[in-house]
Amino acid sequence: MIGRNDTDRFARGAGRPRVVIVGGGFGGLWAARRLARSGRVDVVLVDRNNYHTFLPLLYQVAAAEIEPEQIAYPLRGVFRGQQRVSVALADVRGVDADRRVLHTDGPDIPYDHLIFAPGSLTSFFGVPGAAENAYTLKSLEDAVRLRNHILACFERASLTEDPARRAALLTFTVVGGGPTGVEFAGALAELVRTPLARDFPELAGKTPPRIVLLEAADGLLIGFPEQLRAYARDRLALMGVEVRTRAGVAEVGPTDVRLGDGLRIATCTVAWTAG
Repeated sequence: MIGRNDTDRFARGAGRPRVVIVGGGFGGLWAARRLARSGRVDVVLVDRNNYHTFLPLLYQVAAAEIEPEQIAYPLRGVFRGQQRVSVALADVRGVDADRRVLHTDGPDIPYDHLIFAPGSLTSFFGVPGAAENAYTLKSLEDAVRLRNHILACFERASLTEDPARRAALLTFTVVGGGPTGVEFAGALAELVRTPLARDFPELAGKTPPRIVLLEAADGLLIGFPEQLRAYARDRLALMGVEVRTRAGVAEVGPTDVRLGDGLRIATCTVAWTAG
């Protein structure tokens, strides 16, 4: 984090207008690069991380297909050589619109213009237990945490002699049939059926891994052409993914998921990709 003694670095100058951008995601990067190229303003890009994450590939990190560093790039590297863009590692605490000052966990940052592009938060739609027990997939840290959990489930399953406990450990539930949920379910199927099957031969002939994709609507990939939606479902079925539509989640527990129709799925892993 930037220190509280670095205030001079952000003192308002008498030259070009300063644009402060909150968020180093796609929106913040796009705005910073376009404004820097204009040559008419100075830009300060503020983010709590000093790297940009290529979010569309988070699911591949979670499924152990690629390493985290393959989808993260230093923000300072993006703007290397651009004199009119500076990067501040900080957490935003608030905005004083009257004084045109951004409050952070370090020094205040004055601005002439302010752009907010901090991203989004996961919505759990008020489902009890979802926030406490489900794994989200919104950040690099989320993806690594989910990947490590999946691998730990296999480790624990290899040591238990209890069939019910082993089945719950090897049942992976994905909530949300949008692009992220569909991609992650497919990638997870490839992970558990091939590399992990080879790495855990002691599980062969016992409880097979189970991947369940839950979607509250009547089909996957709402908004996509019908041909692509049908292809996605058929492809997932061929990969061994159990797709359940019209399957709204009513509650998420530490070891199970309860659907709106009362069905309970014993699972130690709920990946929440809805909302």
